[in-house]
Amino acid sequence: MTAASSGPAFSVHDIPFSTYGSWFDISPVVAEKTYAEDLHLVSHQNGMHAVLSLIPVDPATRDRAATRVEATPGLLGWIGESGHVDLAYESPDTVRLRGRSLGISVLAAAHTLTPFSGTYFFHDPAADAHVFTSYETGRRYRVSVLSGSIAATAGDQALSSSDRGLTVTAQADGTWEIAIEELDTSRPPYASSATFDDIVESVRGAFADFVDAVAPWRSSATPAAELAAYVLWSATVRPAGLVTRPAVLMSKHWMDKVWSWDHCFNALALAPGSPELALDQYHLPFDRQDDSGALPDSVTHSEILYNFVKPPIHGWAFGHLRRRLPTPPSQAELTQTYARLERWTDFWLTARRAPDAQLPHYQHGNDSGWDNATTFDPERVIVTADLAAFLVLQLHELAALATELGKPDEAHRWTVTAEQTQTALLDQLWTGDRFVARSVATGDTSSSASLLDLVPIVLGEHLPGEVGSALADHITAHLTPHGLATELPTSPHYLADGYWRGPIWAPATVLVEDGLRRAGHQRLADDISARFRTLCETHGFAENFDALTGTGLRDRAYTWTASSYLLLAEAHAHRKSR
Repeated sequence: MTAASSGPAFSVHDIPFSTYGSWFDISPVVAEKTYAEDLHLVSHQNGMHAVLSLIPVDPATRDRAATRVEATPGLLGWIGESGHVDLAYESPDTVRLRGRSLGISVLAAAHTLTPFSGTYFFHDPAADAHVFTSYETGRRYRVSVLSGSIAATAGDQALSSSDRGLTVTAQADGTWEIAIEELDTSRPPYASSATFDDIVESVRGAFADFVDAVAPWRSSATPAAELAAYVLWSATVRPAGLVTRPAVLMSKHWMDKVWSWDHCFNALALAPGSPELALDQYHLPFDRQDDSGALPDSVTHSEILYNFVKPPIHGWAFGHLRRRLPTPPSQAELTQTYARLERWTDFWLTARRAPDAQLPHYQHGNDSGWDNATTFDPERVIVTADLAAFLVLQLHELAALATELGKPDEAHRWTVTAEQTQTALLDQLWTGDRFVARSVATGDTSSSASLLDLVPIVLGEHLPGEVGSALADHITAHLTPHGLATELPTSPHYLADGYWRGPIWAPATVLVEDGLRRAGHQRLADDISARFRTLCETHGFAENFDALTGTGLRDRAYTWTASSYLLLAEAHAHRKSR
């Protein structure tokens, strides 16, 4: 019998099946917006690569068997009319599969092998196992038969184009079991004393412990909390390649990187219950800070990109993070963070301020994180109000850190710079009704219908009252039944699936909600929080959402969306309990 399910059920078409620490998942999503007929073992080492297809088969005919797929955090199952196949993670690099009355074909996803691409397949006599070696991932995938029999193999040592793999079926008792390992070059033959059911229960226990740590406040009023926690837990990878710490990827679909502002929201959600992992998320991009002080655009297993940056939300984030940690950071930790934030801030004050300019600028929409927002339609190299606002908050955080570290002169310098930057922001970009952007080349100003122009509400208590109220009025116009549209729905530039030109995004929601709350606009903040929570509870944790229908768009298992839900749900639960 298949083990009883435990934890939230989910569709593998939306959320990949994986486990904490693993660099691979089991999913039909094999590339950006590409769904295969069968589930695949998809590795995220050296990029996203579908390596093996996993096909339940009729043991008599060896044809594909008709099944439905069911998934919970500890167990994935293919359920047929007369049998089933189960899969569970024994460790981050090993899955166990067992079946009854159905067999399994494990085949190379790539049909063609060249001297530079594809997957080679052979029997390893030293381990008495079958091995796939992948050019794309640079790793090996070893299949060991624990019980049952090999009904067929194909493509053993084959070159060029060929089917490659093996089919396993049952012995007389009707069951079989195999292990699949992702490894580097070699390891001893597979051996384990754990039963399949023991493995399932161990994973379920590990996930339950994680949920209890990060969402102890959950209740029937926060019905998506456990699934949000699973999205985070299952997207976490162990240190490997260029990744220096345990890392929560944005997704184990195609958005399998850590971008240098996305990580802040994951750190905040994890902070109370998993503080070490939270601090790892915060610091990971800083481990790759370059000589100018800039953070990389993104970090992943085998690639670090510096061609763009991301906005300096890190002062805002660290201010919240250290208040959420169960134990205050030590002096050594504060000293390290201070030095890193100082270099990141100096980057914006030097490399990103034109001669005689008081405010920094973006060089492209990608630098803002709002890649194609209409704010950047007239020009890309512009001074924007959101950037100045983030920098003001970061300067205030540096001043607070300097004070705690016994650096009064530096604290004074940061405070003065913050005040000067905010004065310049209001003098140069505030029209009396709204903020505008300014061309670095010409000085010409422009406005748009983008929510990005209203993000300076993040200044919260630092804003003059009349400015905060005007921004709140404009923000209200962006509210749809599902949340904050990133472009006014009445704008001629609004696009339902236009990335930052309409859809609802989690980070914009959290930043605006927080700023409104700190500026005294509690009712509007409550409304925004409630709509976004309902959106996630109804439509999941997509990269973004259609602002008018709520439908999840793009990558459907995005961790900063799950983290944003957890942040807003936790805050709401605490407000209700007061």
